[in-house]
Amino acid sequence: MTEVKAELVGSVWKVKTQPGAHVGEEDELLILESMKMEIPVTAPRAGTVREVRVKEGEVVKEGQVLVVLE
Repeated sequence: MTEVKAELVGSVWKVKTQPGAHVGEEDELLILESMKMEIPVTAPRAGTVREVRVKEGEVVKEGQVLVVLE
């Protein structure tokens, strides 16, 4: 199991995946917005999305788990 964490404080601009989806390494999982910049969050490895722990519009903290891959 791999936890994909936020690398910075920002808000979730767009969620691009859902539980059960198969993703490849470097596929975009979601996009964070911070200081008027869009920052893509990508999968560190291929796998299946087990959980998406955030919703669009939610503010996230650095180190917060966003997505869980199995």
